[in-house]
Amino acid sequence: MTGLRDAVVVGGGPAGLFLAAAAAARGLDVLVLEKRQGTLDKACGEGVLPAGRRALAELGALALVDPSEASPVSELHFCDESGLSAVLRLPGEGGVGIRRTALSAALRARAEQLGARVRTGAEVIEHRRGGDRIEAVLADGERVGARVLVAADGLTSPIRRREGLDAPVHSPPRFGLRRHFAVAPWAEAVEVHFAPGVEAYLTPAGRGRVGLAFLFERAGAVRYPELLARFPVLARRLSGVPFDSEVRGAGPLARRARARTAERLVLLGDAAGYLDPVTGEGLSLAFGCATELAAILPAALSAGADASALRPYEAAWRRRYRLYAAWTRLLLWLSRHARLRRATLRLAGARPEAFERMVAAAVG
Repeated sequence: MTGLRDAVVVGGGPAGLFLAAAAAARGLDVLVLEKRQGTLDKACGEGVLPAGRRALAELGALALVDPSEASPVSELHFCDESGLSAVLRLPGEGGVGIRRTALSAALRARAEQLGARVRTGAEVIEHRRGGDRIEAVLADGERVGARVLVAADGLTSPIRRREGLDAPVHSPPRFGLRRHFAVAPWAEAVEVHFAPGVEAYLTPAGRGRVGLAFLFERAGAVRYPELLARFPVLARRLSGVPFDSEVRGAGPLARRARARTAERLVLLGDAAGYLDPVTGEGLSLAFGCATELAAILPAALSAGADASALRPYEAAWRRRYRLYAAWTRLLLWLSRHARLRRATLRLAGARPEAFERMVAAAVG
């Protein structure tokens, strides 16, 4: 058994690493446990919109991202199969497209710079409470004690399930597939293309790379080439371009939790609840919530880290999630209703300023 740490974070993805860095910066003793080894990748749109970009910069992690693995994003382009389109500028300095592997590497480096420790190949199979601690039990039998356990273990979160915090999802299941193409980005923009039953998201993710992700409600087996064929403009543009990664998938995407906090336990990132990546705001939401949690933890630990001491995080999460959910549900509605979407695109194309103010309120 190891000594008692302030916080053990289960999951070494961007949410867990961001929290580790932010908490270590406040003087907390933090250990990250990640079951995977080597370069960590995931099916992810890789666009970090303005609020998320600002959070990375303030943490000191953005400066550690390999410049060749990142691209500026100053606009959102919405395109319909009918030919309608709208271009909306992002507020402030805009966002950034970052290859997921490069983002994780930068966040890990920053967390370790600030004093957090990261262990890979450490699979947590159980957690137990007792006295002044909560313990993560590893696959090899080791027990790692902490004053608080942070579950940043993804959409399917085994910790959320073991705690009985899973809640049912009533919307149709949606799935995602992503692949990269070795071509220089042709615009500082995330492009969102709509077709019946599927959306395509094209994001610059480095000097010589774009990522193309599809989100859809699956009816039987769906292959990446079949999805690309539904977007003739993109298919022509990417014809003959070499692949820069293998296809990765994720889903079902929507997840719900009954609560984000329990005795000596917190859910963070996708583990805390997730609606859909349609807005590209998942990373920004995770970074914002991690920032709030890091600010709350010192006082919560002093108060014993019981459920009541951690409750301010639940309130902070709900406040941030409401805005994310409203913006996400709006875009999902437009995706599913072609006539309304086309009317909206006509209006946005004619009067972009009003829509840019709405975007700034949602993602800025």
